Amino acid sequence: MRAATVECHPTAIVHPGARLADGVRIGPYAVIGEHLTIGRDSVVEANAVVDGYTTMGERCRVFPFASIGLEPQDLKFRGERSTLEIGNDNVFREFVTVHRGTAGGGGRTVIGNSNLVMAYSHIAHDCIIGSFTVFANGATLAGHVLVEDHATIGAYSGVHQFCRVGTYAFVGGYTVVTQDVLPFSRTVGNRARLYGINTVGLVRRQFTRDRIANLRHAFRILQQSKLNVSQALGRLERESASDDVRLLVDFIRSSKRGVVIRRGRERGEPI
Repeated sequence: MRAATVECHPTAIVHPGARLADGVRIGPYAVIGEHLTIGRDSVVEANAVVDGYTTMGERCRVFPFASIGLEPQDLKFRGERSTLEIGNDNVFREFVTVHRGTAGGGGRTVIGNSNLVMAYSHIAHDCIIGSFTVFANGATLAGHVLVEDHATIGAYSGVHQFCRVGTYAFVGGYTVVTQDVLPFSRTVGNRARLYGINTVGLVRRQFTRDRIANLRHAFRILQQSKLNVSQALGRLERESASDDVRLLVDFIRSSKRGVVIRRGRERGEPI
């Protein structure tokens, strides 16, 4: 049931079955669907739509004209029940679209905590988003994409279906990603190329000099040692005791689409 402290504008359309917690505010002409749950102190601004089997956590904010939780843009979707699960402290700016999952992709789209999704960005069906990520204006994820914690997707970049973007990765603006983006990396271009580690992002997140040095050394082995990928991974496993480097190695070994590892300014497709 809706709590007594919920503030709904008279022009908003709120289904009686929606569950709204204390402190929720619904703006003018907003539309709130039947199967929706919204946590404490969240705000849905004017003309936004939140619908479907959607759960939104506390202190989230949906800006005007955003569309959250509607049916996926998938021709295989047949109206099956699927969900969108959103954590706490997320911000969805103007004209953002986030879609529910599909039966073929596990039936759920999941977004963690404290993410900023800027205007006109799109998160498609069955995507899994971590926490503390940033999607700049117009960033687009196709279906089944995994974005790990602290990653940043630059403006108007596109990520292909089933790709992964690793933790602390930075994807530059207008980048086309068709393979997995390495953790801690700075990846830019059409098609995407690897330009070393995301030094600025790591410093901002208080990585120590030793952690950054270990990662820089690992990237040099991957890109400049003239070893093939398997040989480079074997060398990293033998030589490094760093948790960050082990995470990097595990990410590459678990890749199904391959990873973007070709150096920037070099011709040829990513390995």
